[in-house]
Amino acid sequence: MLTRWARFLLVWSLVVNLPSAAGAELPAADPASLGFDVDRLHRLDGAIDRAIERGQVRGAVVLVGRRGAIAYARAAGRRAVGPQAEPMTRDTVFDMASLTKPVATSTSVLILVEEGKLRLSDRIVRSLPDFDNHGKGVVTIDQLLRHRAGLIPDNPLADYQHGPESAWKRLAELDLVARPGQQFRYSDVGFLILGRLVERTSGRKLDEFAQERIFDVLGMKDAHFRRLDQSGESAGKVPIARIAPTEPDSQTGRMLRGVVHDPRARALGGVAGHAGLFATADDLAIFAQTILNGGKGPNGRRVLAPLTVRALIDAGPTPPHQRRGLGWDVDTSYSAPRGELFGRSSFGHTGFTGTSVWIDPETETFVIILTSRLHPDGKAPSPTALRSEVATLAAAAILDASSRPVAAPEPSPTPAPPPRPLAAVAAGGDRTPVRCGIDVLIEEGYRPLQNKTVGLVTNHTGRTRGGASTIDVLARAPGVKLVKLFSPEHGIRGELDAAVPDSRDATTGLPIISLYGRNRKPQPKDLDGIDVLVYDIQDVGARFYTYITTLGLVLEAAKEAGKTVVVLDRPNPIGGLAVAGPLRDDSLASFIAYHALPVRHGMTVGELARLYNSERKIGATLEVIPCRGWSRAALYDRTGLVWVNPSPNMRSLTEALLYPGVGLLEATNLATGRGTDTPFERVGAPWIDPEPFAAALNAAAVPGAQFVPIYFVPSQRQYAGVRCGGVFLMITDWSKFEPITLGLTLAVQLRAQYRDQWKPEGLLRLLANRAAYQDLLDGKPVDAVVAHWQGQLEEFRRIRAKYLLYP
Repeated sequence: MLTRWARFLLVWSLVVNLPSAAGAELPAADPASLGFDVDRLHRLDGAIDRAIERGQVRGAVVLVGRRGAIAYARAAGRRAVGPQAEPMTRDTVFDMASLTKPVATSTSVLILVEEGKLRLSDRIVRSLPDFDNHGKGVVTIDQLLRHRAGLIPDNPLADYQHGPESAWKRLAELDLVARPGQQFRYSDVGFLILGRLVERTSGRKLDEFAQERIFDVLGMKDAHFRRLDQSGESAGKVPIARIAPTEPDSQTGRMLRGVVHDPRARALGGVAGHAGLFATADDLAIFAQTILNGGKGPNGRRVLAPLTVRALIDAGPTPPHQRRGLGWDVDTSYSAPRGELFGRSSFGHTGFTGTSVWIDPETETFVIILTSRLHPDGKAPSPTALRSEVATLAAAAILDASSRPVAAPEPSPTPAPPPRPLAAVAAGGDRTPVRCGIDVLIEEGYRPLQNKTVGLVTNHTGRTRGGASTIDVLARAPGVKLVKLFSPEHGIRGELDAAVPDSRDATTGLPIISLYGRNRKPQPKDLDGIDVLVYDIQDVGARFYTYITTLGLVLEAAKEAGKTVVVLDRPNPIGGLAVAGPLRDDSLASFIAYHALPVRHGMTVGELARLYNSERKIGATLEVIPCRGWSRAALYDRTGLVWVNPSPNMRSLTEALLYPGVGLLEATNLATGRGTDTPFERVGAPWIDPEPFAAALNAAAVPGAQFVPIYFVPSQRQYAGVRCGGVFLMITDWSKFEPITLGLTLAVQLRAQYRDQWKPEGLLRLLANRAAYQDLLDGKPVDAVVAHWQGQLEEFRRIRAKYLLYP
């Protein structure tokens, strides 16, 4: 066992002796002199080594700095694995991907603001008049920097096929998908526009401006953009041999090395506002220290004024969990690099290629993690868990931090803008082509299933982008032996609304074992002769949708039988950003409440599998095949995938979005639209007077929703054939609508207006939270009910961040 002093010497030798061709300006220092516990800081070695051993990354460079010096530096693993293996070195140059946004583009914009050439409140059409269409005339620079402009994340690659000028014309013609200023919606498009703005305002190319005004000033010796010539070859200030490769170009098959990975930046010649920057960990350390110094570099030269830096990282009046500074992430679903311990005043950013920086002004600390996670084949998982773990360990090693937390300024209330008509929102932008896990599996040649006997847990939603059944695909897959099928609730074809019997598939002749009949968990005998269980089912994003309980039970059964589980991931149809509702009480676990999730969990089945496997300590051998092309902000209508009813009464995206709220009330004596042509889009009962009920609900002003009084006669369940009064539920603004708020508002009004008729007891089964249930019985308003579980929800968000796979 190494003594504390020996460990210090080991870490010190790493800091001092690693290659420094990048010219690290920040000096190495004794970690203890910087307030670190050396033994605790040494734990970072284990986290990095485990990530490499597990194949999460091939290699990494990690720097931890504090108070103007480097306390920890390590280059581990490989920079490249072929055609010849190359060790990772500290001077490796990485494709920064989206770190381009805060480091190059946002800083350039703020330099121009300081010079009086731009104002944050300026509308972009002042400098870019060709963007004055489809309502974009009101979009401001501030909104673009905070990702609140209402723009889509990415426009189609086809928009770039005729050259840069044609691409800019297509960008200028894009419609909005949300009202500007209304909500956070991460957008590469917004920063493409900001890069264009810098060029128009300064009269210089973005790469030239950033090089002269930022990188050269601060002494970031290897930071640069790499322009591409017409043949696609790049040019830059460092040799290709020092640059970490990413993955093969999908068109040419050539390994991308020294050529920007982002296809849109590549189509624009290697220079864009959202991607294109290359740099080393030491370059980033200089920049991070400059921000901590209030805009003055370690070399004493200044790029920004202190008040500008304060504005840069101030989230302003943005809502909780949508908090972005001017280009920097403060508190959103992208904040995993904060870890568990850095405070809410900290901030940072990530890059798709596996890069990240997180800065904590409270402790004067920064953590930099650079990986080339896409190398060599683009199949490695996101380094989200590594980012979070390293940040947590680094923060835990700081011994002289104040015990008084320094909180980020709370957002001040601002009046909500008027809703944008749903028709206008729905018409905006093009769809992003998404490939689900099954499509990726096919592209990879069925790699994890080769020479294996396979059991498939699926139903009619398991299908390729082109519509082929996953059953048929795996039955014909070379090197794969599909031997058994497992069916969830509603059956293998999604047609049953009752218990599901065992049966046999008519097409393949394979036996089908029901997981919604006599048993809900695969039995040991069911798994005899199976090597791998594959799960491919479309979820809808609500805790009480039973497919995700089946997922957990499959993981348990696989662990007990020593089998591997492969989850073929699919998008969350109602989006991956919003998380809402109370967490399930442990005492209320059931088949519709498998884990302590909020009602709207905002995760994919692949992410849930990772969470279950770790947080429930299942420990199954698990591999998730992620989707490609999906981002968390995208609802199903932006995926380009054909809608397939996940269950008989889930017939549209509108119904899926309503379901987490309306579904809460299903176990009470309220009709929720089953047995009509629009399930979950209407609620009612024989004892409800439609007009006063609708008036009360509209007066409650549920964001993004309106209520129309109706009568209807359901053909199923408790009021089959009986005329019911009630309301038709209309989503008028998808960007503002939250189904849990809708469900609670319905419950509050039912309790207030129909206390003697409405029987709320069944609500507890689906709410699965006694405190929230009691609040509703006590007649508390919606805001008070929601406030009761916010602490739990915040803790869940922190846990959830470790398992997310998508930006």
